Amino acid sequence: MTKTIRGLMAGTVLATGLIAGLALPAVAQQSINVTVVNGHPPIFLWVKHLSETFIPAVDAALEGSGYSINWTEAYGGSLAAVGGELDAIEDGLAEIAAVPTVFMPTKLPLQNVTYNTPFGPSDPQQVMDVIDMLHDSVPGMIESWRQYDAEYLGGGFALDNYLLMTTFPVTSIDDLAGRRIGAPGPAVNWLEGTGAVGVSGNLTTYYNDIQTGVFDGVIVFGTAAAPARLQEVAPYVTVTNFGAQYAGSLVANMTWLADQPEVVQEALRAGAEAYTAAYLSEQQARVTAAMAAIAPDPAMLNTLSDAERARWAAALPDIAGVWAANADGMGLPGTEVLNAYVAALTEAGASLGRDWTMR
Repeated sequence: MTKTIRGLMAGTVLATGLIAGLALPAVAQQSINVTVVNGHPPIFLWVKHLSETFIPAVDAALEGSGYSINWTEAYGGSLAAVGGELDAIEDGLAEIAAVPTVFMPTKLPLQNVTYNTPFGPSDPQQVMDVIDMLHDSVPGMIESWRQYDAEYLGGGFALDNYLLMTTFPVTSIDDLAGRRIGAPGPAVNWLEGTGAVGVSGNLTTYYNDIQTGVFDGVIVFGTAAAPARLQEVAPYVTVTNFGAQYAGSLVANMTWLADQPEVVQEALRAGAEAYTAAYLSEQQARVTAAMAAIAPDPAMLNTLSDAERARWAAALPDIAGVWAANADGMGLPGTEVLNAYVAALTEAGASLGRDWTMR
C-alpha cells in the first residue's frame, strides 16, 4: 500500500511538472544591442544597403539561433562625421561601421591602393573582387584594421567610374590650369601635373562648395553625383575614365566581436557578403540613369580621347611608387599590395592607363 501511494504521488508530481512545463512560455531570445554607423546620409547606396540588405540579412541568418539584434542606425553625421567612422569603432561608440577608407589615407594606406593607381578598370565588381582577394592573401591588409580594434567582415563597396564635373567646359588637361577642383582623399593626387589646384573634399559639401565658388569643379562618380544634384551647379561633365575605386568596407569592433557567439559572428559575415552583392547589383543598374541625370544635354558631355587620357596619366608623378614606398617605410607591405593589385588586374585583362608596378 505504501509503495502504491508513493508511486501514485510520484506519478502525480511528474505529470504536474510536465503539464507546467508545457504551459511555460518559450525561453526568450537573447537580444544584442548593435549600433551601425556611417557619416553619409542614406541617399547614397553604401548607406542605403545597410538598412535594406545588411541588417535584414543578419536578422535572417539569426532566425532560430536563440539570438536577435536590437539595431540602432546612426547615419548622416548623427554619431560620426564622414571619416570618423573608424574612430567610432575604436572608441566603442559603435559595433559595426561602413568605413569609407578613401578618407583615411594615413590610417589605412593599404586600403587606398586603388586611389593611388588611377585610370584603372571601370568595373566596380572587378575592383572589389581584387581587393577582397588582397585581404585574404596579404596579412598586412587585415592587420591594418586590427590596429584600430576593427575586424574586417568581408566585402564592402567600390565606386563606379570616376569623372569630372565642372562649371566650365573641359576638352583637355590644359583647360584645368589654375582651376580649383575638389576631390576625395588621395584622389587629389590625380590633379598633379595638370595645372589644377586640387583641394580635399567630400560629397556632403560638394554642392555648396561649387555653388559658392570655393571649387570650380569636382572629381566624382555618377551614382553619387545624381542624388547630390551636382549638375545644378556643375553642368559640364567630362568622362575622364579615372576608373572604379574601392572606397570602404564593413567592419566590427574587434573586442566586441570576439565576445559574441560564433553564430552571431557568422551572421554578420553573411550579412556583409549579401550587402556587397546587393550594393554592386543596384549600382550597376543605376549607372546609366545617373549619367542621363547629370548630363541631360549632350552638348555639356565630353569624353576625353584615348590620347588625352594617356597624356593625363603620363603627366602624373609616380604617385603609386611614392605611396608604396611610404607604406613600406611604415612597416606595411605597400610594394607587395601594389604589385599584387596590378598583377591581378592585368591577369584579368583590365585596361590600365599606366603601368604603376614597383620594380
